[in-house]
Amino acid sequence: MKEQKIVLPKVDSFELKDIFECGQCFRWNKQEDESYTGVFGKNVINIKKEGENIIIEGISQENIQTIVEEYFDLNRDYRQIKQKLARIDQNMQTSIQYGQGIRILNQDLWETILSFIISANNNIPRIKGIIERLAKNYGTQITWKGKDYYTFPTAEQLKNVTVKEYRNLGLGFRDKRLYETTQMIVRKQVDLEKMKENPNTLEVREKLLSLSGVGPKVADCILLFGMHRFEVFPIDVWVRRVMNDLYIKQADEAKVSKKQIEKIATEKFGDLAGLAQQYLFYWRRG
Repeated sequence: MKEQKIVLPKVDSFELKDIFECGQCFRWNKQEDESYTGVFGKNVINIKKEGENIIIEGISQENIQTIVEEYFDLNRDYRQIKQKLARIDQNMQTSIQYGQGIRILNQDLWETILSFIISANNNIPRIKGIIERLAKNYGTQITWKGKDYYTFPTAEQLKNVTVKEYRNLGLGFRDKRLYETTQMIVRKQVDLEKMKENPNTLEVREKLLSLSGVGPKVADCILLFGMHRFEVFPIDVWVRRVMNDLYIKQADEAKVSKKQIEKIATEKFGDLAGLAQQYLFYWRRG
């Protein structure tokens, strides 16, 4: 592990708050100086913005420039994506203006699966707390600048953890789900590498739904945030609300079906539906 520091000049479509607080990740924390520190893979990174420059320092086994480019999706032209979506209607223009610095991170698939199982019927501070305890108990310790951090535990590191031990971390009803899903992955009943390579999103979605604790919304979050399937449109209460308010206009929001929302999302946003969802969700929730 070695300490490294880089400065990325003039990165377009990159705002720390938009990226880390749009609901896609749970292991980044805001510091007193407005920077964010996070753990991903075997890396501990602090990132801050000064003017148009992004200053990144941290500890990693790999070249920090390479891992940052991959993780923050820096080789994708988000300006072009935003221009395309903004042409759809005024609603998209407004939501993009609000969250113009959003980028979809390239997160580890295993971590994304467990994180979004934990996220079901949960709030962000609690989700973050559970994930932190899970990492501290079963992940690998990394010490940087006198502080201890912990990697997200692999399926192998969790294979002997019992339902009771999960419960002790405050998982509630999700304890059994984490246990069962871990066992399915360890036994290769579901092969994550094969899943990543499969270009058929519907088939991958069916596989994800076979995992314990993964329902339709969680599956769609995993597809979008863990696999960059941008055509997927996760629907939660906020997304249902914003889609109804802007496009469906049903008097009783509870009567709006997932199918109705998905149909409009596909027709309007096509293969960029997932990104449209992030802009709309972040804007409406903010």
